[in-house]
Amino acid sequence: MNEIKDKSIQTFIDELASKAPTPGGGSAAAVMGAQAAALISMVCNLTIGKPKYIEVEAEMQALLVKSEALRERLTGMIKADVDVFDRLMATYGLPKDSDEQKAVRSEAIQMVLKEATLVPLSCAKACAETIALGRIAADKGNTGVISDAGVAVMAGYGALKSAALNVYINTGGLKDRAFADAKLAELETILNGADVAAEEVYQIVKAKL
Repeated sequence: MNEIKDKSIQTFIDELASKAPTPGGGSAAAVMGAQAAALISMVCNLTIGKPKYIEVEAEMQALLVKSEALRERLTGMIKADVDVFDRLMATYGLPKDSDEQKAVRSEAIQMVLKEATLVPLSCAKACAETIALGRIAADKGNTGVISDAGVAVMAGYGALKSAALNVYINTGGLKDRAFADAKLAELETILNGADVAAEEVYQIVKAKL
């Protein structure tokens, strides 16, 4: 089966709308994040080489390297989310006729749930980075595409909050509360100030239009 990233947008949207459990919200969050990174790259590419922006040329080139690396990471997370969810569903389908089978099944579920927590947590971290990079693009990028920098940040923020929801739902089923609490604390650190940062960029962009 082709990876989601290799499919058409229409196919992906159709699959999201179908009865199939994957792709779902986790993959959608990764797609939003990848779009955010791509838009930052777009602003960089339309700023680099312009005489008017020669003073920020080096900074935009450095920003482009970061946004492209981020785009690659987030694109990879689309498949990672599908893979871990499919594995989680497979563990729920394990036999549970005997006490021994129930114990094996429970242990398998808990193991995959931890992985299912780490994937959206990584996505959330990457999406938070798009907000920070988008701020630079909005501050110093080509004003002709300033709205695209704003859209990047809004997409990144939406992706961040979406990924967070997937962390919350998976930690909710964990018996290892020390692990769950540690990951939730990490998530809260990532989320801290993101709403303010996104709104600031929104207002910066709006003021330049």
